[in-house]
Amino acid sequence: MLKILILILLAGVLLSLFSGLSFLFKDTSVPESKRLMYALGIRVSLTAALLITIFAGLYTGHLDLSAPWHQH
Repeated sequence: MLKILILILLAGVLLSLFSGLSFLFKDTSVPESKRLMYALGIRVSLTAALLITIFAGLYTGHLDLSAPWHQH
């Protein structure tokens, strides 16, 4: 369940990233448009939620490190 939540948050970050890119190109003629800033705020919030979710999963043991250099 936690891995699905991480994937959903990651997809939201990527969607916000690409929507911000499209707003950057579309709103060049409208300098008072705030859509790029809203996309940035959403992306920062989703990234913070993603990091908190990953750290909580590692802390509670629902996620574990399986890197070759990490010994148990």
